[in-house]
Amino acid sequence: MADHFRITLAQLNPTVGDIAGNAAKARSAWEQGRAAGADLVALPEMFVTGYNTQDLVLKPSFHMAAMAAVQQLAESCADGPAMAIGGPWVEGGNLYNAYLILSRGRIVSKVLKHHLPNETVFDEVRLFDAGPLGGPYAVGNTRIGSPICEDGWHEDVAETLQETGAEFLLIPNGSPYFRDKHDVRLNQMVARVVETGLPVIYLNMVGGQDDQVFDGGTFGLNPGGELAFRMPVFDEAVMQIDLRRGDEGWAIVPAEIAEQPDAWEQDYRAMVQVLRDYMGKTGFSKALLGLSGGVDSALVAAIAVDALGAENVRCVMLPSEYTSAESLEDAEAVAKALGVRYDYVPISQSRAAVTETLAPLFDGLQADITEENIQSRLRGLLLMAMSNKFGEMLLTTGNKSEVAVGYATIYGDMNGGYNPIKDLYKTRVFETCRWRNANHRDWMKGPAGEVIRPSVIDKPPSAELREDQKDSDSLPDYPVLDGILDILVDQDGSIADCVAAGYEEVDARRVEHLIYISEYKRFQSAPGTRLTPRAFWLDRRYPIVNRWRDPS
Repeated sequence: MADHFRITLAQLNPTVGDIAGNAAKARSAWEQGRAAGADLVALPEMFVTGYNTQDLVLKPSFHMAAMAAVQQLAESCADGPAMAIGGPWVEGGNLYNAYLILSRGRIVSKVLKHHLPNETVFDEVRLFDAGPLGGPYAVGNTRIGSPICEDGWHEDVAETLQETGAEFLLIPNGSPYFRDKHDVRLNQMVARVVETGLPVIYLNMVGGQDDQVFDGGTFGLNPGGELAFRMPVFDEAVMQIDLRRGDEGWAIVPAEIAEQPDAWEQDYRAMVQVLRDYMGKTGFSKALLGLSGGVDSALVAAIAVDALGAENVRCVMLPSEYTSAESLEDAEAVAKALGVRYDYVPISQSRAAVTETLAPLFDGLQADITEENIQSRLRGLLLMAMSNKFGEMLLTTGNKSEVAVGYATIYGDMNGGYNPIKDLYKTRVFETCRWRNANHRDWMKGPAGEVIRPSVIDKPPSAELREDQKDSDSLPDYPVLDGILDILVDQDGSIADCVAAGYEEVDARRVEHLIYISEYKRFQSAPGTRLTPRAFWLDRRYPIVNRWRDPS
């Protein structure tokens, strides 16, 4: 019996639908493993197709192409270590989420996912058939158990593998980020170690896909639950991990334990990474946004520069007669600090033309939110024209507080292809700006230092669509609003829960009403970075037509 086993762990960034490109990444990792004398090269769940495929995987031509690519990998990687790679597999007329073991020119084993997640961003029950509880596969004389992602969160799969001879667990994952997710994963994997007495290797992918970002952080635990190694978060990495057999069985040889950044840094990195990948994977290299002088657009500008580089970001100030001198100064200061192109496009003349055109229809009616929204929609029109003309993706800048209560203009400031701060409440926007001013990392393409000056962060928030307008004119102050939203949205709580937490019932009912009547806006909003398990898109799906209100 062998007493040493080397695994090449490929924590890589696939692209959904780029089967050839993903297979090439797998082949490159295999070549690195062969050079390092690995016994097995392991890639994450559904790597050959990218993840999360959603309904694309149901298309026969797509999953057949993925299966063919895996077969080609097996043939081209015959002379060297085994490879384990995730992909779809059809067997007996059923479609499975599979982990495929390649060796000596063929597919020698197939692990079929048993527990299919059907919550948050996952709809696997409607996409795949559930595989049976199976046993381990052999690589040489070593028997390995590979619960696929969700299967690793259920004790029955791991215990079955242990009982049928698995000597350690290698768990391939497509596990997307949310705040503090690492602790959740670690606790689950410690449970598997305790239940089975086996070492556990948790292999995760990295990279952005639509609203989701996979944060890597691959790690290993030895019997007893001791952390043996951890790979970096969010970065692509290929790492060689050794296991040795002793008198008490297999153990992972301790290796580097990468630093685990705090929640503020991980949130910011997630927003940068998913924007970078969303742009790159959809073919865009340049972005633009409206820079109002407010805190939200300033933060989006910083994220865009850190993701793409200042030379690839255009900021546009579109002032009206209601735009304050302070906002003009603040916007220009942010643009200069970030080093981006800064364009100045006043809308007063356009607004006057629209107002004049509508005057016969609106004669005798009082000015109201209609006239305010004309300004926002003019800005959206002009920004979209620039996006079309210059081939730059327009970024939208509404935070989660605004998205929740509809405090944004559809076909106006909601225009855009992506919203990095869509899942970031306003109170966290302020703190994230302060965090970025105080911190700089190698993965940021923007400059170090204070890029969002304090006056942008500290002034009372305002849409500046009328004289002396403040957000607090029509909304509770943001600490109150965000506290209520956290209960009603993130915790699925009730009005009674809000009152018990110390909020006024009238405020809670007002916020609840705004959440429900704004659903149609969210259906038409741009995708944005998922930072929590209750982000607005796949995590939370409510009807547009909805008369129910909490009677408590």
